[in-house]
Amino acid sequence: MSESNWTPITRTENIPAHEGRSVQIGGLELAIFNLGDRFVTIENQCPHKGGPLCDGIVSGAEVVCPLHGWRFDLNTGLAVRASLAACVTTFPTRVADGIVLVDAGRGRRIEPEAAVA
Repeated sequence: MSESNWTPITRTENIPAHEGRSVQIGGLELAIFNLGDRFVTIENQCPHKGGPLCDGIVSGAEVVCPLHGWRFDLNTGLAVRASLAACVTTFPTRVADGIVLVDAGRGRRIEPEAAVA
């Protein structure tokens, strides 16, 4: 994996535990979350009504959309309720020397039907 793919975003202390922040990387609007023990990144727009997921409530490894309450697993990007065939893209995230880095070029999207099979 090339180091040039990783974009430095912010210092870890700038995102409090169990909160999210929005960031723009090359035309993508992403949401970075501090889960307390690690950081994760997803696309920032809820597929339901376009709500900013960075403003959602973080509970464990899930975020709740602030507009209509849809819940997404921050590890997989899948909607939590089985009846919701929705997902968001997740992005590799790591911390180096106190800096949160994201590889926006390697987004991963698990389609709901693929997760059930």
